[in-house]
Amino acid sequence: MNEKVVKLFSEKNLVFIATVMRDGSPQVSPVWANYEDGCVLINTAEGRIKHKNVLRDPRVAVSVVSKNNPLDMTTIRGIVDELIPDYEYKHADKLTKQYMGRDHYPFKRDDEKRVILKIKPNKVFVLPDLKMSE
Repeated sequence: MNEKVVKLFSEKNLVFIATVMRDGSPQVSPVWANYEDGCVLINTAEGRIKHKNVLRDPRVAVSVVSKNNPLDMTTIRGIVDELIPDYEYKHADKLTKQYMGRDHYPFKRDDEKRVILKIKPNKVFVLPDLKMSE
C-alpha cells in the first residue's frame, strides 16, 4: 500500500465510511480507523446502521483527509471482508490511544458489543503531494 495512505491512517485523522442503505442510497459515518496488513479496520458497535448495512451489502467506500492539509487525502473502495468481534475492547483501546492519547475507550456501554469491520481495498485513489498556498 502507498506509504502516504498508511501514514494518513496512523494519525489522528477522522475517517468517513460510506455504506449502502436497503433502498440503495448512501449512508456516511465519521469513524476512527487504522490500517493493518493491507486492510482498513473500523471499529463500531453491533446494531449500528453501518454494521447493519454491511451485513446486507459489504461494499463500502472510505475516505480520510489529513487534519493538517486537506489536499493530503485518500479514498478507498472495497468490501468488508470480515467482521471481527472486539468484545474485549482491544481494538477500541488501540484507536483510543491513537486518537485521544488515552489507554482505554471512554465511551464503553454495558449493553454494547464492539465489532471490527475489516475492509479489503479494491480501488485506492491518492492525490499527488500538494501543499496549500500560504
